[in-house]
Amino acid sequence: MSVDDALRYDEVGEASWYDESRYFGLVRGDTSLGEKVKPFALSAAHKTLPIPCRVKVSNLENGKSVKLRVNDRGPFIPGRIIDVTPRAAGKLGFKKQGLVQVRVEVLSVGDGKYKRKVRRNWWPF
Repeated sequence: MSVDDALRYDEVGEASWYDESRYFGLVRGDTSLGEKVKPFALSAAHKTLPIPCRVKVSNLENGKSVKLRVNDRGPFIPGRIIDVTPRAAGKLGFKKQGLVQVRVEVLSVGDGKYKRKVRRNWWPF
C-alpha cells in the first residue's frame, strides 16, 4: 500500500491478539522490522499498511480505543484485519474473548524525519 493510500486508511473488521513470546516472555521472536516481539508493548501486525506506522484501534463493542505502532505483518487468518499484542487486547477489553469488531484508522506513517501524519480536515466549510 502506498503512503498516500495508508494516510487515508480507515477500515472496520475483525481483530485478534497474538503472543509470539515463549517461556513466559523470556525468549521472543523478531517482528518484520527486526525488532524483538514485546508482549507488553502497544503494537500490532497488519497485512498491507506500510511499517512502521501508528494507528488508532477502536473496539466497536465497548467504545475503548488505543493508539498502536504497526511493526509486523499479519494476521494471516482470513477475515481478520489486525492482530494486536496481549497488552493492547487488554486495554481494548477483548483479551478473554479473543476476537472483536474494531475500527482501524491510520494516524501517521514512518518514523523520525520520514514520518507523515494524517491531515484531518478541521474546517467545517
